[in-house]
Amino acid sequence: LQTPFLSLSLQAKMSRPVQAQRLEGIDKNIWVEFVKLAATYSTVNLGQGFPDFPPPDFLKEAFVRALSVENYMLHQYTRAFGHPPLVKILAQFFGKLLGRDLDPMTNVMVTVGAYQALFCCFQAFVDEGDEVIIIEPCFDCYEPMVKMAGGTPVFVPLRPKAPKDGKLMSSADWQLDPAELSSKFSKRTKAIVLNSPNNPLGKVFSRGELELIADLCVKHDILCISDEVYEWLVYDGKEHIRIASLQGMWDRTVIIGSAGKTFSATGWKVGWTVGPDRLLQHLRTVHQNSVYHCATVAQEAVAQGFQRELELYGKPESYFVQLPKELQQKRDWLVQSLDAVGMKPIIPEGTYFLVADISEFKSDVPDVPNSDEPYDSRFAKWMVKNKGLAAIPLSAFYCGSHKNNYDHFIRFCFAKEEATLKAANDILQKWKREKTSP
Repeated sequence: LQTPFLSLSLQAKMSRPVQAQRLEGIDKNIWVEFVKLAATYSTVNLGQGFPDFPPPDFLKEAFVRALSVENYMLHQYTRAFGHPPLVKILAQFFGKLLGRDLDPMTNVMVTVGAYQALFCCFQAFVDEGDEVIIIEPCFDCYEPMVKMAGGTPVFVPLRPKAPKDGKLMSSADWQLDPAELSSKFSKRTKAIVLNSPNNPLGKVFSRGELELIADLCVKHDILCISDEVYEWLVYDGKEHIRIASLQGMWDRTVIIGSAGKTFSATGWKVGWTVGPDRLLQHLRTVHQNSVYHCATVAQEAVAQGFQRELELYGKPESYFVQLPKELQQKRDWLVQSLDAVGMKPIIPEGTYFLVADISEFKSDVPDVPNSDEPYDSRFAKWMVKNKGLAAIPLSAFYCGSHKNNYDHFIRFCFAKEEATLKAANDILQKWKREKTSP
């Protein structure tokens, strides 16, 4: 016999839906799936975008100092919108870069990585029914974050143009169609998301391309969310131009940065926003009602790192000068490895990433007619399971209706130790021998 208490507890099981509607359709995440696959099968992981080498010594030493000094307050809460030493040096540093005086208390806000900075922007600015223009390929969190805020993402792709004379394609060969971009702006448009240097392609937008975007922003009176986390990682003498420095753009732009990418310390999760107070005041409202506060010790160490870099700005010993030189060599090495086995690399102008065309490998992983899964996704899964090499399908960086238009590319991360890249090369060379042997 059931006791009254047991009978009541059985009746009390919830039957009503618990999921908020804003989560519908955005529950799946490419990183959850591919990180698990890489951990299970890969011997070499060139998938997820983090360095497998340490941050610079001066930054690690700053962290140790922050932990060991007698100022025990570094273990407690600091100012919610940014540790005072950090926002002060960020205001100095970015004021120098932008050519304007910045108030550390109103023009800078520190976040839990650039990821939270993006979340704050979409929550603060996007209302139900607002449209947000997203340039593809794009970092995959933009779309779900816009939808969670009640907005509608509107996608415009960069379109590849084949280079002449049989040269390898560059990320610069992927370009916006000005008429197509212009057609995406409407009365419902609230913002455009710009990511330069671009993840996953490595494209560094030119001044002309940025002026096109800026002119449309001013004409239609919309905001620009400028994700610039790879701002120091540009190669071949390219210049990273900050769109906020263009005419009419400071007042409508939020710049997003990352200590993880700047100092090769992605696990520290220190990011920031820079912009006018009229915009950042709304980010502060979201921030104070979500995470409220970021880790004090990590902010202290990053502040010391920026202080060093401000003093060494433009000099050969600056980390911001040394790191891109080192990564350019790693990029070139991976380009050669991929090209030698028939994966055609698209040479990136910036970032950690390199996209390669896998069309010549279709004999290894044949097409499955009428499959819902893009070809590059199946290829990447097959590659990690059968070759031990992890990469990410490019289709993961496109909206659902565009995925199959760009399904013969995969993304590699070259921000790795030489030993890691050599191991990847060994896998590729063995694969090539297997393909060519009778």
